[in-house]
Amino acid sequence: MLKRFPGGEVHNLVSTTPDTAVVFKPAVIKTPAILTILIFVVRSVVGVIRTLFVHPVAVTVVTTPVVLLIGYGWEVAVPVVAALVSIPSAWALTHRASFSHWIGRRLLAFWRRVWIYRRHWQPVMIVSGLGRHLQGRDYLPKLLRVECDGWADRVTVKMLTGQAVKDWTDRIEHLAHGFGAMSCRVTVAKSGRVVLTFPRRDPLAEPLPAVPIPERPSVGPVEIGRCEDGTPYLLNIHGTHVLVSGSTGAGKGSWLWSTIRGLLAAMRAGLVQVWALDPKRMELSFGRALFGNRYAASPEECADLLDAAVSVMQERADRFAGVRRFHVPTVADPFVLVVVDEVAFLTAYQSDKGLRQRIAAALATLTTQGRAVGVGVMAALQDPRKEVINIRNLFPDKIALRLDESEQVDMVLGDGARDRGALADRISPSTPGVGYVRLESSPDPIRVRAAYVSDADIRDMVAEFVGEAR
Repeated sequence: MLKRFPGGEVHNLVSTTPDTAVVFKPAVIKTPAILTILIFVVRSVVGVIRTLFVHPVAVTVVTTPVVLLIGYGWEVAVPVVAALVSIPSAWALTHRASFSHWIGRRLLAFWRRVWIYRRHWQPVMIVSGLGRHLQGRDYLPKLLRVECDGWADRVTVKMLTGQAVKDWTDRIEHLAHGFGAMSCRVTVAKSGRVVLTFPRRDPLAEPLPAVPIPERPSVGPVEIGRCEDGTPYLLNIHGTHVLVSGSTGAGKGSWLWSTIRGLLAAMRAGLVQVWALDPKRMELSFGRALFGNRYAASPEECADLLDAAVSVMQERADRFAGVRRFHVPTVADPFVLVVVDEVAFLTAYQSDKGLRQRIAAALATLTTQGRAVGVGVMAALQDPRKEVINIRNLFPDKIALRLDESEQVDMVLGDGARDRGALADRISPSTPGVGYVRLESSPDPIRVRAAYVSDADIRDMVAEFVGEAR
């Protein structure tokens, strides 16, 4: 038996059957119809005004034909609309980029907001656990804005009170599949707001040719390849250390050689020295002439070269102490970049314990003290486990190429990187050079593809460098 009592009758309740289920419900206050209608009208007006400001182009496109048809009839509406359609069509054919920027992407954002995100918002939020359905009401995060560019949608969302960013990063797969996207990335816009990035296509699917050699010598950020938005990606080398991790065939060589290629003009000017450690003898040996006597292949030679780099670092530290705090590259004190291909071969897989300890100690010394005096380390490895390289946390900037396991993403980029969208374990083997970069200055990973430097490009680099050296 089920009995219901209004909240005001609780004090009159007398039950003579203890086993009877009793359900209490609060008193219901009837809202006047006029107040309900007024609230509905106010919300509708506010919604229309907001739509006019947020989507002016889409509103104009939709309302102009209707107004002309009602006000002037089809005799006027049809020619005017035809003229209005022909003008943007000609614009789109003659200058597609500007049309997309001012018109096309705004219309696309309006369409995708209505047809993709607004239409599926309630079920996706409830099923993924980001929204709540309580007592007949839906408590949902608020969809604020949808912006489109050439490759992705960016959806700005106001979180529910009490939600954390981790609630969203834990559900990136739910969001991606719910809205029909390949993936989803979460970034923080400001307190209480997050931006969800949903790629519509992969702009990094095609390989990139080698970046032209800079004409002016510079040790500043060097161009490595392209970001997803099509802009050049500049990697800072001076004043930091970089760790590149990826499985076999992931494209580590593209990152190493693109970096060396970007520094070639500074190397010719004497502002940069690249010291190469090549225990595999297969990658850096193609450009051995670029490194002169600062090339090492055997474990013994690698240990000696690292010790020499430590000596240079310590000598500079003695001279700079109390004089300067930052290194400025000069011909007398050039920036020294120690490039190590497959560092795990020297630290974990080296059978000679003495050599292994020497190399590990030298790398730890360089990565903890070197960047202030102009000595940087760029290391590549396949296996990012702690027992393989226990100094990975000493590299401020990290790059994760294609990895074998999802757990390895956070090993390379740091805790929470995969939850923020760095899906390095899902990079296709057909896209070598694609990776996620997480810099010391930003917790949000950036997806980048490094340019492919072919053997012919390396030979041309050597010929140009050696020819000018003579």
